[in-house]
Amino acid sequence: MHKNHKVVVVIPNWDGESELRACLDSLLAGTLQPYLIVVDNGSTDGSVALVETAYPQVELIRHDYNKGYAGGVNPGFRRAIELGATYVAPFNNDAVADVHWLERLVAELDARPEIGIACCKVASADGTHIDTTGDDYTTWGLPYPRGRGEADHGQYDSPAQRIIFAASGAASLYRVSMLEQIGLLDEDFFAYYEDIDLSFRAQLAGWHISYVPSSVVHHETGTTGRRIKGFFTYQTMKNLPMLLVKNVPAHLLPVVIPRFTLVYCSFFVSALQRGQFGYAVKGGLQSLGHAPRKLSQRRHIQKTRTVSDAYIASLLLWDLPPNAARLRNLRSRWWRLTGKQAGKAGKSS
Repeated sequence: MHKNHKVVVVIPNWDGESELRACLDSLLAGTLQPYLIVVDNGSTDGSVALVETAYPQVELIRHDYNKGYAGGVNPGFRRAIELGATYVAPFNNDAVADVHWLERLVAELDARPEIGIACCKVASADGTHIDTTGDDYTTWGLPYPRGRGEADHGQYDSPAQRIIFAASGAASLYRVSMLEQIGLLDEDFFAYYEDIDLSFRAQLAGWHISYVPSSVVHHETGTTGRRIKGFFTYQTMKNLPMLLVKNVPAHLLPVVIPRFTLVYCSFFVSALQRGQFGYAVKGGLQSLGHAPRKLSQRRHIQKTRTVSDAYIASLLLWDLPPNAARLRNLRSRWWRLTGKQAGKAGKSS
């Protein structure tokens, strides 16, 4: 096993003592051992003591309070830059890496300088289904994890499936020189979709994102989010508009905004039905409050991008996410009412 500062892995942690040991043990057992950093977000369990006593080789960065996923990863990213690392990987504290996970991601970035991010196959904790093989972004303003919930039959392992729009923050490898160019995670997102935002900025800056199916981790989806009532609803309603405002090129806005508006309104209705309308409203208002800063960031991102609108359009899914059953049903009803047929919907469906 080889260990140096070329590769840094950053594990953000908040009250994850029960998952953290398996996570760290899997990284230490890998064929390529990185420099490990745990960023603790004000845990009140035994997480800090576990790292200090059982893993003295792991660097620990401590926060007094929970700064979210983005705020938990960025200090590790900055430390990786300080150490002169070539690559840095965020890694969820509830994920477990296969022994070749990191080695194969490093090999991908070593061999292909145009790739800014290499993402792995994220399998369910029991290995029976896919969690994600990278993320896509749709013309409805919705990102989604490719393959989530599907049984893995190698359907995403072909060379044609290797280029993906975005990389999951659960366990992807980032080129440090790319981060120095485009910036780190946006901490206004706190949690959810900050990885899509970073990938979108990478695409706009001309970097490519590669999916490496032979690199595998196992992940228990949503462990942190389930601890806090309304957390996912609030973060979704806050973050999805910010993702769109910052990154979608101007020529695509007439396509995306009307569709996203319909989706966003449907989310409010769904939140009301689930008894989470207050969380949805709070998220929407928070997003509105962030709008001036996001518009300022948009001006910089769009001014410095190096790729065409047509190129970004070619990367998008011109449809609803495959798993958006409710939205697909609503669209079908609309087609029936208007006489528009799915087969005639074309690219702009």
